[in-house]
Amino acid sequence: MIVRISKAVLTLFLGLFGLLVGIDNILDYGTNFEFVRHVLSMDTTFPHNALLWRAITSDSIHHVAYALLIASEIGVGLLCIAGAWRLFTRRFAAPAAFNAAKSLAIAGLAAGFGLYFFGFLVVGGEWFQMWQSPTWNGQEAAFRFAASFGIVLIFVALEDAPHGHDHRQ
Repeated sequence: MIVRISKAVLTLFLGLFGLLVGIDNILDYGTNFEFVRHVLSMDTTFPHNALLWRAITSDSIHHVAYALLIASEIGVGLLCIAGAWRLFTRRFAAPAAFNAAKSLAIAGLAAGFGLYFFGFLVVGGEWFQMWQSPTWNGQEAAFRFAASFGIVLIFVALEDAPHGHDHRQ
């Protein structure tokens, strides 16, 4: 039972994290908008960077990208919270039913991993060369977030064994 409750609670924690990040970005729009603007503009990367052709300097595109980011964070949060609720309400179910109830949680956790790994580390970090910026480099935080989502995703995805067949207890 503790494993099932742990899966629900850890998924809930990441859901609340995603929701809080998205809501904070709405309530304090300007702070992280500056981050998005600088990363996309590539204005703090190494001088004479051969990849500066990738820079996006349109303020309108910056706002659209930020809106998509916020929507993604809120979506991750809602999926994880709904997934956590589903897991919690099925905590007494047979192993097959509990395993079948994981879809929302897995979708939310995978989306969170994708957001921080692909969105921040691949797109921001490599495509827009965020790693070169001494000021607007969110790679360490993005890695922590991606790792958190990834670890919980692996844990949640592990199947419950049928009672009596789990020799770990």
